[in-house]
Amino acid sequence: MSKKALIIGVSSQDGSYLADLLLEKGYTVVGTIRRTTTYSRENIAHLAGKIGIEAADLTDGESIAQAIKKHHPDEVYNIAAMSVPADSWSHPLYTGEVTGLGIVRVMEAVRHHAPHARVYQATSREIFGDIHAESANENTPILGNNPYGIAKAYAHMMVKSYRESYGMFACAGILFNHESPRRSLHFVTRKITAAVACIVNKVSAPPLDELGRPLVVDGKLKLGNLDAWRDWGYAKEYVEAMYLMLQNSAPKDYVIGTNTAYTIRDACRIAFEHVGLDWQRYVLSDQQLMRPTEITALKGDYSQARKDMGWAPRVSFAELIKIMVDADLKRFR
Repeated sequence: MSKKALIIGVSSQDGSYLADLLLEKGYTVVGTIRRTTTYSRENIAHLAGKIGIEAADLTDGESIAQAIKKHHPDEVYNIAAMSVPADSWSHPLYTGEVTGLGIVRVMEAVRHHAPHARVYQATSREIFGDIHAESANENTPILGNNPYGIAKAYAHMMVKSYRESYGMFACAGILFNHESPRRSLHFVTRKITAAVACIVNKVSAPPLDELGRPLVVDGKLKLGNLDAWRDWGYAKEYVEAMYLMLQNSAPKDYVIGTNTAYTIRDACRIAFEHVGLDWQRYVLSDQQLMRPTEITALKGDYSQARKDMGWAPRVSFAELIKIMVDADLKRFR
C-alpha cells in the first residue's frame, strides 16, 4: 500500500516540486491551496488529475484539521507561509498568523487526528538574521531581525517543542534561499530572469513588480540593494532534502544550503551575460525596494545533511540562473 502525503501549500514553488518527487516515489499526494473560485495554478497545472486538492488555510485551524482527519496522511509537509521577507514589514500581523502560528495549527491537528504522521516544517535562513559568521549550521544561534525571520524562528522552536513534549516525529529544514523557474516574481532572482526575457523579447506589457509597477520600464529593471549576499540553491534539489528528513529513523533538523554566497550584482551579471548583454546598462537600484534591515552574508553549512542523509547540492548558482533565464525566455515571448 502506497504512502499518503499531505502538502500544505502545494501550488508554491517547493510544494509543486515536492509533489512531483513524491508521485515519482509512488505516493498518493494531496495538496492544499487557499479557498478560491478556481483551482488553476501555473505551478501545478501539470498535476491536474494526479493529486488530490483540498481548500485549507494556515489561518484557519479547522480547515487544516478537516484535511488531516479526512486523509490520515503518513507524512505532512508544511510549505505554506507568507513567504516574502520584504513584504513582512508591511504585513507583520498576517506574517505572524500564517508563518508563525500556522505550524502550531498543523501540529495540533496532527497530534489529535493523525498522531502517527511525520511532519516537516519549512524553516528559513532568515531565522539567523544579522548574525556575523561565515556560515551557519544546526547549532548557530537564532537571531531573526525581520517579521518574517522572527515568525519562522517561532515556528522552528514550536516544532522542537512538540517533538520533545509529545514525542511527535516533527522536524524542520533550515533552508537557505532556493530558486527555480517556478519561483514567484516577488523574489529577486525571478525578477532578474523575467526582466532579461522581457528585454530580449521586447515584451510590450511586462509583469508587475511588488509595488505594482511594470517590471521593465524604458528598458530598465529596478531592484533594491545590489550588494546583498545570499546562498542560493536549486529548489528542485531542496525538496529532496525535505523528503529525506522524513525518512530518517529519528526526527532531526537540518541546515540545507550550498555553502556558497553571491551578490545580487552577480545574479544580474550572469543572467544578462547569458543573453549577451551588459547588466549595468539595464539595472538600477531603487530606494523604495530596500529592506528596513538587511541580513548579512551567510552560507549554509550542509555537512550534517550530507553526513546523515547523503544530500548535497548539484546545480551551481550560475547553472541555476541560466536555467531560469532559459525558462523565462520561453515564458515571455
